[in-house]
Amino acid sequence: MEVYTKKSIINRLKEIRNKGWIPTMRKNNDGGVGNTLEDLLGIDENNLPLPNAAEWELKAQKKETTSLITLFHMEPSPRAFKFVPSILLPEFGWQHQEAGIKYSDNEKSFRQTINANMYSNRGFSVKVDRNEKKVLINFSPQKIDNEAHHEWANAVFDKRLDPQPYWGFDDLFHKVGTKLHNCFFVQAESKKIDGRLHFHYQDIFMLKSLDIDKFINAIQNGYVYIDFDARTGHNHGTKFRLKSKALINLYAEVKQY
Repeated sequence: MEVYTKKSIINRLKEIRNKGWIPTMRKNNDGGVGNTLEDLLGIDENNLPLPNAAEWELKAQKKETTSLITLFHMEPSPRAFKFVPSILLPEFGWQHQEAGIKYSDNEKSFRQTINANMYSNRGFSVKVDRNEKKVLINFSPQKIDNEAHHEWANAVFDKRLDPQPYWGFDDLFHKVGTKLHNCFFVQAESKKIDGRLHFHYQDIFMLKSLDIDKFINAIQNGYVYIDFDARTGHNHGTKFRLKSKALINLYAEVKQY
């Protein structure tokens, strides 16, 4: 594995930018832009080796994508409740689209991506409570799209989400501070050449000292999404995800190269 200093990785990223269009080394999907960059740098996935430096993450994304950047995985509190598999899935889940086909007839799903700007069509949203220092999940049966989910809406209309799943500010601060304290963020254009996806890595940002207040503001303003992805047979984990253009606004120091 290559070992870098901050100066040498910036120089290497500039060299990659100067190469112009580079064919993908992975499948033709959004993740390929980051995987290909890791291959070009000679590093393992999610592992940026900068000895004698604070923790650094490498993030890359296509400029034109509407996909969200996955920041980290973190299950809600109270942890003892095992909220997703024990409460959200059995009490508020709906029939999995492959129930009776790939899975058993009673396979349920609880899969949605929500933020603080609006309620999902199943009545869930995110709320920031600064007094309690918590990020909570709200459920309002009145916000369900009855036309789209009529049968399920009738099944859950009298249910209340009590207690509410939440993430304490202190827990979030610890998670995001250790995972994303510093970050190299690279944006690339993409196009197909002779039927193969190519990337041109262009905008290089060095982001230092993630600002926790800015992160909470981003949640409250709807730039951060909470992504549930569970079914009866398996919980794929709860993710915090972010609009890519909002990433640079989370840091106290931003340098572009």
